[in-house]
Amino acid sequence: MTPKSDEVLLGLHVSGDTGALDELIRRHAGEVYGFLCKFVGSGGAADDLVQETFLQVHLSASSFDPQRSFKPWLYTIAANKARDFLRSRGRRREHSLDATADRDEGGAAAEVLPSADAPLDEHVAGEEQRRAVREVIAGMSEASRLILTLGYFQQLPYAEIAEILEIPVGTVKSRLHTAVRQFAKRWEERSNAGVRST
Repeated sequence: MTPKSDEVLLGLHVSGDTGALDELIRRHAGEVYGFLCKFVGSGGAADDLVQETFLQVHLSASSFDPQRSFKPWLYTIAANKARDFLRSRGRRREHSLDATADRDEGGAAAEVLPSADAPLDEHVAGEEQRRAVREVIAGMSEASRLILTLGYFQQLPYAEIAEILEIPVGTVKSRLHTAVRQFAKRWEERSNAGVRST
């Protein structure tokens, strides 16, 4: 039996199926937690934000456009909850991430990122390096953290990131390129500081 799509499950939830939302939470809570944890830099806060995100899914389910895809909508809610959290902590730092980039709309965001042996690759790094990566990302602007987390760690396609952030695909690419450059510069500065201190 083919599993029901996320969009069908949300429709069933609106119709009163008590298990449909539970299934959506089971499918997506871990992924949303990972996104929120990296974006806000706190596992405890991410736990709370996951709950807030799915509560909002429940409250807004009847207004969901069935022509849309569920996942970008879910990430839009999660990102908004995370932004609200960061603003409440006075950590909001905004600046332009626009840079020149080609405007072709194909491909995935991960294509613009460094190869798997670069410092961004948390999957092969040791715990100490993972912590260092989190610290570097935490020091970046909110906009940079968000685009980097969506594009690299969550590996969402350009089109989904564009829908979540409500910006053109070309702007997603240019902002992601800029965020990667910012990360690389901060990583190099951190590495050089570590060499000088030894």
